[in-house]
Amino acid sequence: MPAPDPAGIQLVNPLTAADWDQQVASLPGAGFFHTAAWARVLANTYGYQPLYLGLTGASGRWRGLLPLMEVTSWLTGRRGVSLPFTDEVAPLCPDAGTFEELFHAAQQLGRERRWRTLEIRGGLAWRPDAPAATSFFNHSLPLGGGEAALFAGCTDAVRRAIRKAEKNHLSVEFSQSEASMQAFYQLLGQTRRRHGVPPQPYAFFQQIQQQVMTARHGWIVLARHDGRPVAGAVFFHGHGRALYKFGASDETRQELRANNLVMWRAIQHYAREDCTRLDFGRTSLPNAGLRQFKLGWGTQEETLGYLRFDLQRSCFVTARDDAQGWHNRVFRALPLSVSRLAGRLLYRHMG
Repeated sequence: MPAPDPAGIQLVNPLTAADWDQQVASLPGAGFFHTAAWARVLANTYGYQPLYLGLTGASGRWRGLLPLMEVTSWLTGRRGVSLPFTDEVAPLCPDAGTFEELFHAAQQLGRERRWRTLEIRGGLAWRPDAPAATSFFNHSLPLGGGEAALFAGCTDAVRRAIRKAEKNHLSVEFSQSEASMQAFYQLLGQTRRRHGVPPQPYAFFQQIQQQVMTARHGWIVLARHDGRPVAGAVFFHGHGRALYKFGASDETRQELRANNLVMWRAIQHYAREDCTRLDFGRTSLPNAGLRQFKLGWGTQEETLGYLRFDLQRSCFVTARDDAQGWHNRVFRALPLSVSRLAGRLLYRHMG
């Protein structure tokens, strides 16, 4: 496969580069989603092809990186995405000129591979003149200042929920085992059905356990009541930052406030581990309930915008956030087994 640009830009593959994470760590702004472990999760689960673009300097070391994967689907077409199923993975660029070099090379690559669109999830800062294809709320919590300050920064409702959970004889465990991931996935199926969306295939979470957890890049945090899992969350971490990626709970045990205790224990843990921030991930603009939950922890709120470039029309385009709609009612009504089957069939087309 030819390089997209002879002027220092190369196609680089995180699946085969032995020193991938070390090189990425040298670039300002690197986070968990830039790691080889996350690339393996996406490639192994959905068969996406990594086509990352690296820009080298005079020293031979990278000075810019644009992670890309090719999504080939009879349903949604052939696309370049940076990156599928990823909240935000900003291009690693020291300046706007570097971004333009990488963006131009990505367009060239996309036309050679006949992509319909090129989507960058976090590149809006480099092209403020472009319209956001889709927008979300993004929340993050600075973890400095000590545990007392973090607790005081929560709303009264969140503090009451934590205290109530602590009185309910819940046990909270941090694990990286497959058994814990299976327990979390059982809760996730219930939660996704309640929200009217199919769960991701278990193969996806199995890959997270094998590629991320075994490499100690994350934790499965489970709350149990009388030995039974009642709430859980999956967290990732890397480069001094942590990320809340997935959460789930048993609706019949909501009065225990186990979700709040899971989050609080994770905040305590990452603050003690000297992580600088905990990212709470993206939230669809209409999802007022999830937004309120995240704001309750004293988080800072920003707007996160994606870039989408139509390679046939050579222009930036907008898209609709389909997180909420008529399909939610359909999936709420489906048996869980049918919803899981739908997830196995559909998600690889949706990245």
